[in-house]
Parts: sequence; C-alpha cells; structure tokens
Amino acid sequence: MSETTNSRFTPRIFSGIQPSGGLTLGNYLGALKRFAALQGGEAETIYCIVDLHAITVWQDPQVLPQRTREAAAAFLAAGVDPARSILFNQSQVSAHAEMAWLFNTVARVGWMYRMTQFKDKAGKNSENASLGLLAYPALMAADILTYQATAVPVGEDQKQHLELTRDIAAKFNHDYGVQHFPITEPLIEGVATRVMSLRDGSKKMSKSDPSDASRINLTDDADAIAQKIRKARTDADPLPGSMEGLKDRPEARNLVNIYAALSDESPDQVLTRFEGQGFGAFKPALAEVAVTTLEPITRRMSEFMSDPAEIDRILADGSDRAAAVATPILEKTKEIMGLLQTRR
Repeated sequence: MSETTNSRFTPRIFSGIQPSGGLTLGNYLGALKRFAALQGGEAETIYCIVDLHAITVWQDPQVLPQRTREAAAAFLAAGVDPARSILFNQSQVSAHAEMAWLFNTVARVGWMYRMTQFKDKAGKNSENASLGLLAYPALMAADILTYQATAVPVGEDQKQHLELTRDIAAKFNHDYGVQHFPITEPLIEGVATRVMSLRDGSKKMSKSDPSDASRINLTDDADAIAQKIRKARTDADPLPGSMEGLKDRPEARNLVNIYAALSDESPDQVLTRFEGQGFGAFKPALAEVAVTTLEPITRRMSEFMSDPAEIDRILADGSDRAAAVATPILEKTKEIMGLLQTRR
C-alpha cells in the first residue's frame, strides 16, 4: 500500500509500554520523551500501557496493578497530557483482544516462529513458553491496527514486530479485497532511541538486568544518578571531535548519545564541546544534565503515585475514549470477514 493510500486514513500515532516495573532512562529517552513531543501535531496520539502483553509471562496479580499505575505515572510525569492524548491500559478496551484473535487467523505460524524476540524470551525451552508469548506480535498488530494507526514510534528492537503488523495489514487487505487497514509507518529517529547499559555498551539498558548499576531508573534520586554515571564503564582515551572517532568505543558512544538526547543536541555538537577531554570532565557534566532533566520527572511521578484514584480516573477516561475509536473499526473488520453480528 502506498503513502497515497495511507492518506485515506486519519493520521494517528499509537504506541505502548509494558507495565513490568522499573522504567529506566532508556524508556524515557527512547519512548516517553518522544511520546510527549508528538502531541499537538497533525496526528492524533494514542498511548497504551500494554498489560495484556505483560501477562504473556507470569505476573504477580498483587503487583501488576501497582506497576500499571507506575507506568501511567511515568507517562504523565514525562509530559503526556491526557487532554491532548488518549492514555489507557490495554485490558480495559476489549477490542484489542478481539482483534488479536481475528489476526491470529490471518497471520501465519511461520511468521511467529521467525520473531527474534520470541526466540530470545522463550530460550531453549520454547515448548514450555505460553501460546500468548508466541502470538504476542499478533496482539501488537491488533493494538496498532484496531485504531488504524498510520505511524508508530518504535526502537530498532521492535522494528521486526512492526514489519509483521504491516504484513498482517497487507494480507488482510489482499485476502478480502479491501483497503481497510493502513500499512503503518515506523517513526525511528533521535540519537538515543536505543540507550545502552552503563556496564556494557553492547547491550540495551534494561529493567531486567540483574545489575541495578547498569541502568538509571526513573525513580532514582540525584545522588543515585550521579553515582551510576560516575561508575559507568568507559575507556581511558579522550573524546574525539566527531562520532566517527567513537565507532569502536561502545561505552563512550553510549554516554555521548545519552548526553545529546538529554540536552537536545546532536552527538557531534556534544563532542565539539568536549573534544580532547577525558571522562573525568565529561561524566560530571553528564550527571548534571541527567539530574536536571530527570529530577522533576521523578518528583512528578511520586506525586501522581500518591493519588492512585486520580491515575485510575485518567485511565478509565482514556479507555472510554479509546473504545470509541476502536469499536467501529473492530465491527467493520468483523463485517468484512463475514461474521454475523446480531443485536439483542
């Protein structure tokens, strides 16, 4: 489907984050900051806490609600405005689960087994993985296409799933001779869409890493942030004048990228300022900009978390607004597929 065909659809951006606890600087720079920046443009913005995705691996039912509220608090603290965007948790809009089943009949089993994230998460014992984990990409496609979203801000690690979403949309449109779903475009931009571990520049910063020193949590205070940056792995060489000089220095490249993303500069602009200096000078400067940026977010998160009823109200309102968009698209999808819909 061409860009011209996509122009038939209302410009709409969709994305989501799992409520698996412990959101990090990587989540902020790679997702939340961008989500806030995309508000108020030509496209509607719909943001989701994907709790149905979370339960593809076992979650403690006593903990999951708190983590869902914490994720919502992070969205809000990072600048996502529920008056300008729709913010909700996935399980409260039943259209996601219904559309996912419809897409299970469109997607091919071979497509699912090729997903690298399933291989990574299932490991060698894939026969014991949940069926939901295997079908995870079909649910992701449902998340996106239930709103006929025309664009999704994604990191490189999610690009394969978006490609599968595009495949499902194209196959559905072809099989039924319609142009019901857009071929959703990825929005991959920014210098820190993939923030790496502070202890290993070859690995993504992750809330699941056993070492807390590998990441900066959005709940860390100023002292913790400064200490983690001070102890971040680097090398002994001074900083070059351009990113080309960091090609084989992953830890140094990661810290420069983080500085650039926090300060809204290009990495080369950062290096121009610090050229020839070592990390003894660079790390304190990075800690300062990180604390200045993150401390207000941490404070606002704490304020939101102190009023869970208000978070629940925002999510409930968002789910009503999301359902108002999703339900007609789901009903039309059923009609196209020949599913008889009777009303009592």
